Amino acid sequence: MDNFDNVRVNNRVPRGFTDIYRREVGMSHPCAFARRFSASEALVQNLNLYGKLDGHEGCVNAVEFNSTGDLLVSGSDDRQVMFWNWPSKAKLFAYPSGHSDNIFQTKIMPFTDDTRIVTSAGDGQIRLGVISEDGLADTTLLGKHRGNAYKLAVEPGSPHILYSCGEDGLIQHFDLRSSSATKLLTCTSSMGNNKHSSRKIGLNSIVIDSRNPYYFAVAGYDQFARVYDIRKCQWDHAARNSDQPVNTFCPNHLIGSDTVHITALAYSSFSELLVSYNDELIYLFEKNAGWGSSPCSASSEDLKNTQQAQVYSGHRNAQTVKGVNFFGPNDEYVLSGSDCGHIFIWKKKDAKLVRLMVGDQHVVNQLEPHPHLPLLATCGIENNVKIWAPLASDLPSIPANAKEIMEANRKGRERSRATLPPAVIMHVLRLQRRQTLAYIERRYDRASIVSDDEDSEGYILGLSDDISSEEDSAANSRDCNIS
Repeated sequence: MDNFDNVRVNNRVPRGFTDIYRREVGMSHPCAFARRFSASEALVQNLNLYGKLDGHEGCVNAVEFNSTGDLLVSGSDDRQVMFWNWPSKAKLFAYPSGHSDNIFQTKIMPFTDDTRIVTSAGDGQIRLGVISEDGLADTTLLGKHRGNAYKLAVEPGSPHILYSCGEDGLIQHFDLRSSSATKLLTCTSSMGNNKHSSRKIGLNSIVIDSRNPYYFAVAGYDQFARVYDIRKCQWDHAARNSDQPVNTFCPNHLIGSDTVHITALAYSSFSELLVSYNDELIYLFEKNAGWGSSPCSASSEDLKNTQQAQVYSGHRNAQTVKGVNFFGPNDEYVLSGSDCGHIFIWKKKDAKLVRLMVGDQHVVNQLEPHPHLPLLATCGIENNVKIWAPLASDLPSIPANAKEIMEANRKGRERSRATLPPAVIMHVLRLQRRQTLAYIERRYDRASIVSDDEDSEGYILGLSDDISSEEDSAANSRDCNIS
């Protein structure tokens, strides 16, 4: 190879430049170019902090863009719902939700000009906020769960229909044209013909398959993600097995486990189901890779023949009820927060970690992609929302200490594993929450207060193990740690 060939190889035209050239000369459709460019790994690797939305007075637990992507709504421990013009980082207005405990989710109802917001919270209530033209909000109670109500699911394209789930195991259906909620079913551990030793399963998450909106998935305080068919459980309450799932998902090695539970679910646009386990890993299941309605009766041969789920690791999901999500125009990436305060972004196809960045001084909880642009909103223990966009930066996409961060997370998972069933764990978490609140009151009465900066170091590195650090984390996290 001569010198000219060397120069030609070393100065190969980047793929992105080729795409731009093809668009400019009319060889590529602008929309196809935009979607392909938005999914490029180089763009994801350059996601950096665009700005912070400051205004809440408590941990932010919920973020959502409206359908056009120009507005963002958030909910917090301060029980306020806030609207943001995120490009200018300006708060437009806020209203008191009417909840008596932390807001866990805010949902904008489609085709309502962003004037109808449904919220769920730690008081178990599902509430509707209706925004008038003068910016005032009127809130009403739609329904209630016993215990926390973490998540809502809105029927795709419907301005009226939504679903809720709660720690009581109840799944409820709401039609905003009606004044009452419909109790669809209570999720129990009995599947198939085994009805005797069943128990209620407290629920953390509910999602609807946008490609097949008759199907919705729920998960919570056991190892299974369950998929139900709304046509079988909504209208015929007397029907036999109307409360049975049509499919269940669980990694092979967790089927017999009683020490894990699920904090979050997400459906891709291809009906793949993403499942995030507490102090375990994240798994991606193909649509037809489930166990049917009775996974506990699966034989050893079934276990061998079942398609294995894709696994995403490196993070830690122990302290809070964390979310999980997809990113990219065709869901090319998987997103998760972590107890170490980092945002993890993996390629969906091969689980390669492509971006690792600090997203919170303590814990990153929720991540919400923009509906049209390669942008991302996140929230956690800090009292703000962060917007991430592709920006030039000298920082590497994967920090030099990434291995140390992930190893610390792995060791933390191993240390925390105990042979306690989820029901006992939940009882312990509630006791810890009460102790946390009492500690906060005492802490702020002291003359000397440890600075947040000092507290944050252990969390960013994921190395905080001693008792004093755990107490500080509880205090800094307020109610967010145990919801």
